[in-house]
Amino acid sequence: MPGGYAYDNDVEVAFRQHACLSAMLDDFTRSRLSTVVAVPGTRCLEVGAGAGSVARWLADRGATVVATDLKPHRVPTRAGIRVLAHDITAEPVPDPPYDLIHARLLLLHLAEREAVLRKLAAALAPGGSLAVEDWHIRPEHLVVDAPDQHDVALFERYQRILMTVIGSDPTWATRIHGQMVGAGLAGVDTAIHSPVWPAGSPGALLVTVNLDLFRSRLLAAGLSAAELDHLRWLVTDRHSGLVLRGHLLYSTIGRAPLAPA
Repeated sequence: MPGGYAYDNDVEVAFRQHACLSAMLDDFTRSRLSTVVAVPGTRCLEVGAGAGSVARWLADRGATVVATDLKPHRVPTRAGIRVLAHDITAEPVPDPPYDLIHARLLLLHLAEREAVLRKLAAALAPGGSLAVEDWHIRPEHLVVDAPDQHDVALFERYQRILMTVIGSDPTWATRIHGQMVGAGLAGVDTAIHSPVWPAGSPGALLVTVNLDLFRSRLLAAGLSAAELDHLRWLVTDRHSGLVLRGHLLYSTIGRAPLAPA
């Protein structure tokens, strides 16, 4: 879906998608954000909140959170969280400034990613932090182990086709650090989460979301129904022998300059 966001919170598989992403990434995200969520009352903006697992964690730590999404109905309504339907590509940042703004696995799917990053950076309070987390997706050497080389080739071909189908930028994550520096943020810091996903794990099962959501497009792009079914078996059967190198999650945090004394 070039030029637009590929994933829709209304589709049936969205619940599975959010559950997999939370299981895969929340521990790492929490470890990163805990370095910048210092005191109760911290004003936070969670952009592209999905099912709200990060927003809930921030609120549990005493933050006041605005959680936005195009379709935010999966984010729970609870104390400390204001849920807002919002399009970050077309609308101003709601109610700035913020002490922390966080976006995970959002900007790589947006054609306007550089402009959105600058918009978010400009919405920080003095000394506030912007945390952007996105995958660097490299189809080559994605398979650590598989039943045979045909499965290795099939999975890598699927990954290349998928990125074309959904219109994401697989290399964007490697540019976030420089983009934050260019936006005037200070103390920019990047950490990289490098997981391994065996068959049946949340990371491998996330593939089934794409197989269901984009099946017709994957077929039109040249993968056969038999190949898609075989991919499903590879990632779901814990005894298939498939082990994947997880996508590298680049977590980059930059801080707005402090106001002059």
